[in-house]
Amino acid sequence: MSRQPDMDGDSQCLVEGKIKEPDRYSVLLHNDDYTSMEFVVAVLCDIFRKTVDEATAIMLNVHQKGVGQCGVYTFEVAEAKVRSVERRARAAGYPLRCTMEKC
Repeated sequence: MSRQPDMDGDSQCLVEGKIKEPDRYSVLLHNDDYTSMEFVVAVLCDIFRKTVDEATAIMLNVHQKGVGQCGVYTFEVAEAKVRSVERRARAAGYPLRCTMEKC
């Protein structure tokens, strides 16, 4: 099996002469009773490059449903975003939880 980078930096696998797209992972934020809504919106804007309107909609979804999707990425990108959220939340003193799951 060989890997070839594409123009976006994602890796692709060559399987039996066919190119297989890399697996995708959803990055999820989980609601808690301590993290401020403003902080969540800032994280969504800064780390996930959402507009303020998009970030507000995601934050409200997390608040109302308990969990909300921030985006879908390759494994490496999703893992980096989860770590970035957790690092920033801990530095600010918030228990915000961010996870990823295979789509």
